[in-house]
Amino acid sequence: FQAPEPSTYRLEQLGKAANGKVLTSKGEATSLDALIGEKFTLLSFIYTSCSDVNGCPLASHVLNKIQRRIQLDDALQDSVRLISISFDRVNDTPHKLERYAASFRDPHFDWQFLTTPSDEALEEILTAYNQFVIVDLNDAGEKVGTLSHVLRVYLIDLDRNIRNLYSVSFLHPDIIVSDIRTIIEDD
Repeated sequence: FQAPEPSTYRLEQLGKAANGKVLTSKGEATSLDALIGEKFTLLSFIYTSCSDVNGCPLASHVLNKIQRRIQLDDALQDSVRLISISFDRVNDTPHKLERYAASFRDPHFDWQFLTTPSDEALEEILTAYNQFVIVDLNDAGEKVGTLSHVLRVYLIDLDRNIRNLYSVSFLHPDIIVSDIRTIIEDD
């Protein structure tokens, strides 16, 4: 696969990135607006106990590869932030997210692992990003501990415009890094 060269194409605005109340993996209260907009942002939705290899583990693995590429690129190093928001706020506490982040995040890189302070805050964010999450149940109607969802990663520019949306088929480091360079050169 050969990704297109940066700036040989345009990425149109697909909508505005939504705000919402979040907690960092250190337990600090903040908002998405405080994190999005000061850097170009890749925003993903995950949960740490996801066992679907084409779901959350894939997203975290690809973002880890992107992190390494950004760290080696002087033009991108200080311009890009990664954000992973858990939609399993009951199990993915800030402490658990911090442990999970240690498997993927370089301590010198700006990759935020977030949860929300309430179910209402989570629902507002999920709705705003059109991110559906279904609690899986067994035949008796009891929760089985897994969540069904569609893998989505959003590329957001400095004006909080969503510039691309990646799913399993397009979640490739070459494509995403080329897209980041394209919107940086656009701004």
